[in-house]
Amino acid sequence: MASHNNSSSATDEAQSSYFHSQRAMLVSEIAQSMDSVLTNLNRLNRSMEAIIAVGNEFSNVEALWSTFEGVMGDQPTETTDNKESNTAEGAAVDEDKIE
Repeated sequence: MASHNNSSSATDEAQSSYFHSQRAMLVSEIAQSMDSVLTNLNRLNRSMEAIIAVGNEFSNVEALWSTFEGVMGDQPTETTDNKESNTAEGAAVDEDKIE
């Protein structure tokens, strides 16, 4: 029975050793993967900051165009008013010709 216990404990130690070595290997792979994820997240963050910086550079141009659009939108255009009045007059003239 003593020899059975010795071989059993040797097998347990071998399995335990194999388990620990595999666990250490997997933990190492996970650590490398997490480092890779962290590196890629930092790269993404820098890219997003660059995109935001470029967008902020256009804020003055956007404000200028918004002002221009506001000024042009407030003024009624003469061509639109003339077209509407000409269309109404033309319709009245056509009705006179029909009668």
